[in-house]
Amino acid sequence: MQLRYAFRLYPEPGQQGALARAFGCARVVFNDAVRTRRDARAAKEPYPTSKALSRALVTRGKLRRERHWLSKVSSVVLQQALRDADAAYANFFASLKGERKGPPVGEPRFRARKDSRQAILFTANARWKVTETGRLLLPKIGEVRVKWSRPLPVVPSSVTVIKDSAGRYFASFVIATAPDTASLPDVDRMVGIDLGLTHFAVLDDGTKIESPRFLRRAEKKLKRTQRELSRKQKGSKNEAKARLKVARVHAKVGDARKEFCHQLSTKIVRENQAVVVEDLAVSGLARTKLAKSVYDAGWSTFVNMLKYKCERHGRMFVQIDRFEPTSQTCSHCGRRDGPKPLHVRVWTCPVCGAVHDRDTNAARNIKAAGLAASACGAQVRPHFVRGGAQRDEAGSHGIPPMARATQRRHSTG
Repeated sequence: MQLRYAFRLYPEPGQQGALARAFGCARVVFNDAVRTRRDARAAKEPYPTSKALSRALVTRGKLRRERHWLSKVSSVVLQQALRDADAAYANFFASLKGERKGPPVGEPRFRARKDSRQAILFTANARWKVTETGRLLLPKIGEVRVKWSRPLPVVPSSVTVIKDSAGRYFASFVIATAPDTASLPDVDRMVGIDLGLTHFAVLDDGTKIESPRFLRRAEKKLKRTQRELSRKQKGSKNEAKARLKVARVHAKVGDARKEFCHQLSTKIVRENQAVVVEDLAVSGLARTKLAKSVYDAGWSTFVNMLKYKCERHGRMFVQIDRFEPTSQTCSHCGRRDGPKPLHVRVWTCPVCGAVHDRDTNAARNIKAAGLAASACGAQVRPHFVRGGAQRDEAGSHGIPPMARATQRRHSTG
């Protein structure tokens, strides 16, 4: 499986300028590749190959007077921009042919200078490295200070430098690692989880986890910063500063929500051998009047964390169908009592007389459906689910950097 480790970067003013130059050059090369292929399509000519684009846009582009500044950044960054364009067109054509899973993908668009997120990738050919002092050495940028929250398990082959909308810099590493099934002890317990808005999560044993509602709590401050932004002159430096303040408020909300999901998902995976959740139609619920509350809950983030942590630690992860009538069925006798309005939180089964809390009853039915999916209630055995690169948990305490951790690991065995 693959895990993503992200660490905060603190570049100096000169390094920030070098990174801005690298972001800009990568954006220009990507846009030139898209423009060249669009022109070829308009002229009914075959699409230029990646080799031809590299020769025309990078090798010869550096010799042109209007593109001479391309030579001031690493050529690996420019070549990766061309690979990104190739991947975007490959996804677009696969979507047209129906060969790509998920929602349809449109034709690649031009990258804007004011995009909220900018990123560049340094592969092993760029000869980047982590120095003995724990800094990240990037070609034509220099040694950038890194806040290492934990050591990397292995030496990665590439690093992605990201600048988000709040002006923060991150170094992202994708690590291929084997599942760590020995880090958590085996437990004989299975949990069913019902996600909601009144409570973020309700477990089948009746435990209710309150919804933090991070965005709702930050609305007052967000409203004030957005009001300040609306009063600034368009295109001025003060408007850029005000926009950065708004982005920082949103970033703080997102970080708090992600930290909450990390802590809760880790606790659930540690205490249970199997986790059962419901497949929620988040995109459909986001089109209702509850859209802000749905997005503020962060269900998809939480479920994705449960999924990859179960895979990593050898736990079982089961996701039942969203059309399963968990809120309509009595968890005692199995009678289906029909749909109920949202304001009905407690109801009584007309057959067995059991009094049910709506959410707890749904969690118990979710657990029962998960048991049925795992060999009709047979002994729970861990299996792995597929997943891509996930961002690993980030601590807050300083830990020796990757270079020292790697040397220590090699020296001890």
